[in-house]
Amino acid sequence: MINFDVIVIGGGHAGCEAAAASARLGANTLLITHKIETIGEMSCNPAIGGLGKGHLVREIDALDGIMGRVADASGVQFRMLNKRKGPAVRGPRCQSDRKLYREEMQKILTNYPNLIIRQAAVDDLWIKGGDQPSVSGVITDTGEKISAARVILTTGTFLRGMIHIGDERIPAGRKSIANEIEQPAIGLSATLEKFGFNLQRLKTGTPARLNGKTIDWSVCTEQPGDQPPVPFSFMTKTIKVRQINCHITHTNEKTHDIIRKNLHKSSMYSGHIEGAGPRYCPSIEDKVVRFSDKTSHQIFLEPEGLDTDTIYPNGISTSLPVDVQEAYIRSIVGLENVEIMQPGYAIEYDFVNPQQLLATLETKKLPGLYLAGQINGTTGYEEAAAQGLMAGINAARASAGCDPFLLDRADAYIGVMIDDLVTKGTDEPYRMFTSRAEYRLKLRADNADQRLTELGIGIGLVGKDRALRFNEKISKLRLFGKILDDLKISPNEAAKYGLKINQDGVKRSAKILLSYPNIEFEQITNIWPNLREVPTEIIEQLVVDSTYSGYLERQEADIVAFRKDENLILSTSLNYNLIGGLSNEVKEKLSKAMPTTLGAAARISGVTPAALTTLLRYVKRKDKKAVA
Repeated sequence: MINFDVIVIGGGHAGCEAAAASARLGANTLLITHKIETIGEMSCNPAIGGLGKGHLVREIDALDGIMGRVADASGVQFRMLNKRKGPAVRGPRCQSDRKLYREEMQKILTNYPNLIIRQAAVDDLWIKGGDQPSVSGVITDTGEKISAARVILTTGTFLRGMIHIGDERIPAGRKSIANEIEQPAIGLSATLEKFGFNLQRLKTGTPARLNGKTIDWSVCTEQPGDQPPVPFSFMTKTIKVRQINCHITHTNEKTHDIIRKNLHKSSMYSGHIEGAGPRYCPSIEDKVVRFSDKTSHQIFLEPEGLDTDTIYPNGISTSLPVDVQEAYIRSIVGLENVEIMQPGYAIEYDFVNPQQLLATLETKKLPGLYLAGQINGTTGYEEAAAQGLMAGINAARASAGCDPFLLDRADAYIGVMIDDLVTKGTDEPYRMFTSRAEYRLKLRADNADQRLTELGIGIGLVGKDRALRFNEKISKLRLFGKILDDLKISPNEAAKYGLKINQDGVKRSAKILLSYPNIEFEQITNIWPNLREVPTEIIEQLVVDSTYSGYLERQEADIVAFRKDENLILSTSLNYNLIGGLSNEVKEKLSKAMPTTLGAAARISGVTPAALTTLLRYVKRKDKKAVA
């Protein structure tokens, strides 16, 4: 029997990143999936990134993950969202060719060192230990036991998955465009419940797929991408895939009337579905009910690839019966004669309350078991991939006897997301937004490599090629940053070149001039022509860094103060019942969440500042006694 260091269950976005990260760290890794040909499948929308989500993809890439590179190799339209706003809230997004994405992901993983891929159905976990159980591997549906000290569950929507289309209910984890049903995972849910995990239900949905040949494109609004397209990966120099346009249409009063008259037939409104749906990506039924004052809703008609006529109508996911879907879709401008290739559906599935996890994404109840992706209550490919990355890193490091690798809220959006999940939990599908981050001026998509790549290099996670390119970039930023610092000009001299700055007699550096909103880099090169030799990507980074420099200094001071006590480690064996001065409610909440830091404890609902002060004094007093 082969003994693996890490087994990853599931070949979705979380599983792909988990397997790659584990293998990249040298762990002997096995990825088990129902069907090898569906590894990297984009189950819902054929797109990567967006507001908040694009930040996650850049962070995954900065740690040498694979999602960004695969998106660049399959993206047919790239757009920077919020382009008119500041760099901190801009979100890179790309429309992907669904087939190219899947093929590129499979090509990378099937040739990945230290990684074996196997097609099988995992029916159960192999548990040993009696009174103190821990994971020892997995058991397939044929009864075969495969040994590993660390197992990562990335089950997506497969845990007791149930598809809903009107009154029709189909046990399934996913349904393909060819109407192929992928069976749900039943045994794993039963095992998790057996070991005391709190399982709840969530719901997500997908719209119908349309035949682009039957759409009247002439009455739809054309939506071009950015030129030139901006890649996701810091390793990608240019996008080589042919770029195409998307289109926009809208629902109307007739559409809404059809939906309102048939609400009782929707699985969501007939009582068939218990789980909460995604607040920020609601079904068309939810939109019509919740925003009853709106007479139309935008629909993005997104091609699913370069060699297919299939169109994804982003914005009209549904669980209404097929005949109602046909009626309301054909009431939309441009879709009057459309052929529906596959009806939309809702899917309900089990998830584990993420408060049952450590910050490493290891479960508290079963040592050696890690969870990543929708099983933790998140929605979206990017959130899943980021969790998979962190679970893969920590499982591999644990198998090698190394300390955990953690990112806090001031390091990365990944840190924000995981901290939100494990401390607050969620009762609806969690989606990443820039507004969730306290330090979003620092946590920009453009500087993800500057924040994280060196950390990845430090633990052996980042390959030689990326490390070399990163070090070259940092050297150039430092070199040209110093040059900009050293080049100085007085207000009177600047005025000769048409630059308006305060007439206070104080000389200002070229770097400071870049922080002025009314001064462009080209104007500065009129003063110092040699700056035209600075590489474009370095200029762009220096301009952004200069723009935010004053704000970042203040934010760094906030972070230092925040981290002074926030990073105080709390032992997972700490008995909160022994701490005098804490209310029974606070003791119960802390005992349930078992936060790993004081900052994590602070973000638990109901834990008051007074309780934190008591906890801080207790831990510091205990540490002093231990030293003595």
